[in-house]
Amino acid sequence: MTQQYDVAIVGAGPGGYSTALRAAELGMSVALIEREGTVGGTCLNRGCIPSKALITAMHAMDAARHADVFGVRASVSGIDYNRLREYRLGAVATMTKGLSELLAQRKIDVLYGEAELADTHTIRILITDPADDGTQHVTTVTAEHIVLATGGRPRTLPGEPFRDALIDSTRALELDEFPSRAVIVGAGAIAVEFASLWNAAGCEVTLIIRKGRVLSGWDKRTGMTLTRELKRRGVTVIANASVTGVDTGIKTGATVRYTQAGGEETDVEADVVLAAIGRDPNTDAPWFDALGIARDTHGLLAVDELGRTSVPGVWAVGDITPGHALAHRAFAQGITVAEAIAGLEPRPVDEATVPGIVFSSPEAATVGLTEEQAKERDDLLNVKQTAYPMLGNARMMMSGTGGSMAVVSGERADRPGVPVVLGVHIVAPGASDLIAEAQQLVGARTPLAEAARLIHPHPTFSETLGEALLKADGRPLHTR
Repeated sequence: MTQQYDVAIVGAGPGGYSTALRAAELGMSVALIEREGTVGGTCLNRGCIPSKALITAMHAMDAARHADVFGVRASVSGIDYNRLREYRLGAVATMTKGLSELLAQRKIDVLYGEAELADTHTIRILITDPADDGTQHVTTVTAEHIVLATGGRPRTLPGEPFRDALIDSTRALELDEFPSRAVIVGAGAIAVEFASLWNAAGCEVTLIIRKGRVLSGWDKRTGMTLTRELKRRGVTVIANASVTGVDTGIKTGATVRYTQAGGEETDVEADVVLAAIGRDPNTDAPWFDALGIARDTHGLLAVDELGRTSVPGVWAVGDITPGHALAHRAFAQGITVAEAIAGLEPRPVDEATVPGIVFSSPEAATVGLTEEQAKERDDLLNVKQTAYPMLGNARMMMSGTGGSMAVVSGERADRPGVPVVLGVHIVAPGASDLIAEAQQLVGARTPLAEAARLIHPHPTFSETLGEALLKADGRPLHTR
């Protein structure tokens, strides 16, 4: 039996389900196809939500450990891993159940099974029925428009497949207990978050990074500050290093071999090794080639600014498209694609206004251009970066945490003489929330003088952004 829809979406992560919700809201019939047993994709099931649940729990543990600084007597007797597991799974279940109910309310048909495109309007879905001894059958769906949201998977170290104690982020979240010793290979958000998480739990953490600082693709000051703070909290950072091999055993943990700056090979032992060097797009199924969907050398689909692939009628969103591999960016793409399909002529997602966040201790957040990126642009003039000394803020001082704040400003060539906010880069407690205001300023191309007039409540962490904007506008109050 063939079911017919206006829009069929392959993948029920943030990009897929946002497309489905907006398309249904616009009056289209929608099928959402997911190969896993639940909706929500990596973010809700194996990424954002479970990892932040664990990080929230470890923040409580870390706060108790350092409470004596404030004159509060507190102690940590240990971790009840069964309760922690229940808390993590409960957070995931609450989010996925709520999403399932919302999809049902919008009358979106959710079909579970492995999908493949037979042609540009036809999807075959292989469905396995666990209630019938694993019996499989094929359902066919046709649609005027097909949206691909197949997501990504953890990337392996070169020549080192995941095995035994060499694990990916999914297995790291599912560990029965936190390791006593861990080596993490990588310098991005996932690597840094797990370094902070395990460190707060009392784990001996070694972080091996290829360059001189974590978050090497971010603003330099941000990466250097966060690297310093990780070291200050007890994380061993081995910089400018290349992993040459990993030896694993089922019961004996693992040994990581590496070299630094062309030196001799060195090794470090651990209970587990987390490889967190990025993710690869799920675009290697044979039907991508059969349909002639264009991809780049990294497997990312070639799309226009509204999400159209090289094949008419087929669209793509999320981690399989070039750009920031972030859940909130995929969510915004899904809305754009749904509105484009409906003929509403939406604005494309602006990559320069997509915030990046790392839920480390302290947090790091970024949006817009770095100083180097802005200076490379021909359409920007008189670019400058303004740094604000974070310990001049009362709440920062009370937190006992170091941090950094930088505002990048400059003039648009078509509007000289009016500096605008081009980028903001933060390391601080609550940076994940502070960046929302910065995103609004960058996205709206707010003139610097207007941004600096905004009032921030006192005493708050948000005042750091207000003070940084005043300084960038040449009107510093508490700084030189």
